[in-house]
Amino acid sequence: MTGTLRAQTHEFSNQLHTISGLVQLEAYDELGAFLGTLNRRRAEISDRVLARVDDPAVAALLIAKTSLAAERRVELVLDPATALPRLGADLSADVGTVLGNLVDNAVDAVASSPDARVEVLLRREEAGPDGPAAVVVRVADSGPGVAEADRDQVFHRGFSTKPTEEGGRGVGLALVQVVCGRRGGSVAVHNAGGAVFAARLPDLEDVTP
Repeated sequence: MTGTLRAQTHEFSNQLHTISGLVQLEAYDELGAFLGTLNRRRAEISDRVLARVDDPAVAALLIAKTSLAAERRVELVLDPATALPRLGADLSADVGTVLGNLVDNAVDAVASSPDARVEVLLRREEAGPDGPAAVVVRVADSGPGVAEADRDQVFHRGFSTKPTEEGGRGVGLALVQVVCGRRGGSVAVHNAGGAVFAARLPDLEDVTP
């Protein structure tokens, strides 16, 4: 969350500097056009997310992550099959934790690549013979994928393919596994034109005691 807010602060700072400069230059027509563009882009992002995600906290996180990705020249898009209703508070918080860390990991993986893209799928599966209702979170990226030798290790705390001198690495995916495991769910990764991380978080309120 801190990283996302930091990126938004940087983005807003750049926009305010541009606005300030246009005011000082008395370039009011250009200022109006710039503000109109900013407003339109934010409305487009919000409309796309809110059309498919009814949970306020998850929607807010997605909107913020879209800005964070754009700051790093990564396109973050929603899979057309995304459909997420409002969730209970505990499940919403866990989905946010899983989604945020998977998106951060995907953006890191593609940030230096041309045509960098991250696609997010969110949906709720109803209860059935095999188990309770659950939320599925899938995050796919256009990066190089995860090496076969690393697939069993990527969820271990402290493991990272990034430079070891970068502090705090190897925590996000481990946290995703902990959150999913605590709910009796799962998370896995495979390659399909890039890495695809898929997590399943059962709705514990739907479990019959």
